[in-house]
Amino acid sequence: MDLDRHTLPKVNPMPNTRLLATAALIAAAPLMAATVVKPAAKPVAAATQETATETAGPGSDAPAAKAINAQGFVAGKDKAATRRMLIRAQVLLDRAHFSPGVIDGKTGGNLELAVSGYQEAKGMPVTGKLDKATFASLVAADSAPVIRDYTTVDADVAGPFADPVEPGDYVTMAARPSMTWTSPLEAIAERAHMDEALVMSLNTAKDITKSGTTLLVANVGRPKLAPVTRIEVDKAKQELRAYAADKVVAIYPATVGSTERPAPSGDWQVRTVATAATYTFDPSRLTFHAKGGTDDKPVGKLTIKAGPNNPVGTTWIDLTKDTYGIHGSPDPRLVGKRASHGCVRLTNWDAQELAKAVKAGAKVSFVGVETRAS
Repeated sequence: MDLDRHTLPKVNPMPNTRLLATAALIAAAPLMAATVVKPAAKPVAAATQETATETAGPGSDAPAAKAINAQGFVAGKDKAATRRMLIRAQVLLDRAHFSPGVIDGKTGGNLELAVSGYQEAKGMPVTGKLDKATFASLVAADSAPVIRDYTTVDADVAGPFADPVEPGDYVTMAARPSMTWTSPLEAIAERAHMDEALVMSLNTAKDITKSGTTLLVANVGRPKLAPVTRIEVDKAKQELRAYAADKVVAIYPATVGSTERPAPSGDWQVRTVATAATYTFDPSRLTFHAKGGTDDKPVGKLTIKAGPNNPVGTTWIDLTKDTYGIHGSPDPRLVGKRASHGCVRLTNWDAQELAKAVKAGAKVSFVGVETRAS
């Protein structure tokens, strides 16, 4: 049985955590309201020049595409070229709704799942490798730049921010007015679907804590997802597939249960959707304990307010299997890499997208068997 019960608060204490769609820079979604976005014509810093020029448009991809070998890596030992190719592929997959999870310019299981899903959807040989044909298909289908300028505004740096909380320390979490961001870097990185380390490496010597700073970020403005009528959760692959009728319209990497606390099996339905989810720790319904208690005095029932660092992230898609759901995560880097307590954990941005496209009554099927231990 999973962790909790979740509710939608009367008000959302984090109004600035949503991606607000505008027509800026080829339909790219800005990171904040009232954002000033400039075309990424020039790199912001010398350290980012090769990334910016490589990802500026479809024509600049030709050298990288030609250099990809049969294993899906740039030929030779040019690590910078390899990273440029991987960043471009991750952004293009993200915009096509085949989510690679966190955009970090690295290979890994989540990228392989995204590539496999894309290949299958396009009728290509399914290898999970970023080969020449797959890379060329991604570039041909989407010509928008994958890196853009973003100028920080007062709301980015004003907070409120809070110190990180150790996972499982629900006592500390419950005492907070909201589970807000820990820093401007965390907020900007997550809104751009990026790893914080990649944001820093693309913006060497830039002060992210100041308003008016121009940064390079991933251009992840996704088109609206088609209405989702069916969801399939693959416990073996650690993957969620969203369908419109019989067509796959999105694939997301997921953390799905564990061998000790497995997710349910069989067919269920979406009961309701909370887009600013609170988290209720109720030890009478759980198989684990909160940190900070003792055997003589365990931690009792607690409610943790909404925010991106809530234990279930920003979003809760409630299932007809009591106490189970599909939800976001306070640490997107760990999605697909760390076991859950039985639920289906996505990145916040993937959970938000799915929540907007799915309605109560949609079928949710769990297939496969967990292989990951807690």
